[in-house]
Amino acid sequence: MSNDYYRVLEKPLITEKSTLMLEDGNRVMFQVKRDANKLQIKQAVEKIFSVTVLDVNTLNVKPKHKRFGRNVGYSKATKKAIVTLKDGDKIDFFEGA
Repeated sequence: MSNDYYRVLEKPLITEKSTLMLEDGNRVMFQVKRDANKLQIKQAVEKIFSVTVLDVNTLNVKPKHKRFGRNVGYSKATKKAIVTLKDGDKIDFFEGA
C-alpha cells in the first residue's frame, strides 16, 4: 500500500517558475501519473513528505510536435500538479537549502 503513494508522484519539477512559486506562495510542482486524481496526489504528498496539503491544482500538458532529424513525432503527454502547502510546512529538494 505504501508503494502506491510513490507510484502517483513521478518527479518534482524544478524550474524557474516552480522555484518562484515555492518562494512566493509555498507551492510545489510535481509531475504525476496521468490517471491520478487530486485526492490521490494530496494523500501521496502528505504521506511521503509529512506535510499538510491545503490545495491541489492539476493540469494536463498536451504532446508537442517534435522533429528529430528526419524523424517526426510527438513528445509524451504529461500531467502536472501544483500543491499548496500549509504555512510553516516545507519540502526541501536540495540539501542545505
